[in-house]
Amino acid sequence: MDKYQEMRVFTAVVEASSFVAAADSLGMSKAAVSRYVSELEQRLGVRLLHRTTRRLSLTPEGEVFLSRCRDILSSIEASEAEISTRSLSVSGLLKVSVPVSFGIRHLAPLWPEFLALHPQLKLDVQLADRVIDLVDEGFDMAIRIARLADSSLISRQIVATRLVLCAAPDYLQRKGTPLHPRDLAAHDVLGYSLLATGDQWHFDGPDGPVSVKVRPRLWSNNGDSCIAACIQGAGIQMQPTFLIAEELRRGELVEILPQFQAVTLGIYAVYPTRKFVLPKVRALVEFLDARLREAPWASL
Repeated sequence: MDKYQEMRVFTAVVEASSFVAAADSLGMSKAAVSRYVSELEQRLGVRLLHRTTRRLSLTPEGEVFLSRCRDILSSIEASEAEISTRSLSVSGLLKVSVPVSFGIRHLAPLWPEFLALHPQLKLDVQLADRVIDLVDEGFDMAIRIARLADSSLISRQIVATRLVLCAAPDYLQRKGTPLHPRDLAAHDVLGYSLLATGDQWHFDGPDGPVSVKVRPRLWSNNGDSCIAACIQGAGIQMQPTFLIAEELRRGELVEILPQFQAVTLGIYAVYPTRKFVLPKVRALVEFLDARLREAPWASL
């Protein structure tokens, strides 16, 4: 007896709550459906269903077996769908949400190459630092920079970026260099208002974790705005390496307290939970992974 067919018939009977209805949905005779379930129970040596003239109900063993059947059948369907879609061309409209500064600095230069690789594809790139709802707002994918929480979304980390405490040399000459994160209380601080931890900054120091409450003189919901003010000597900031790598290299900004490491964030491709990944989404994820994994700021 075909075990796949046994599971398929058994699941159909439970979901339809009827041998007759299951037979109709499967295009089989009622006798054949009954035979599949009976022989399944006989082979397993347990009763899966309580049968009366009025209703069907699962036994405890039937409940366990039903759960496993659904997992297996779903996995088979997903595998078949994924394999079949691999032969499809990368085409149509791909709608992507990306963070503003990261999108301008690191993704915008890549879009022409990606489009050249896939002539049948169109891109709709929306820049936003807020966390959009992919399903409700009709996005195929998003790039998120975070310590990603569990969700109903599928995610793949492409690269990582480290938050760095830094300031302009001019500021440090005027105000002095802090020797410990707690010294930030006596300094001018520039805050990124969308930071997940808000004004509570966390570090991993030589003696263990350190958390400090900062009181920024300037807040902004855009990292580039903070960086521009920081370069002018307005204060100390904490920004990701993907935003300040060039400024550090040129000496416009200086890393301070390197012995106190701040949070490392993942840069993720996020897409809705589906039984299979659309070819256009897979193509973009693999393209970004290839282009960004060796980014110079990723190793800072």
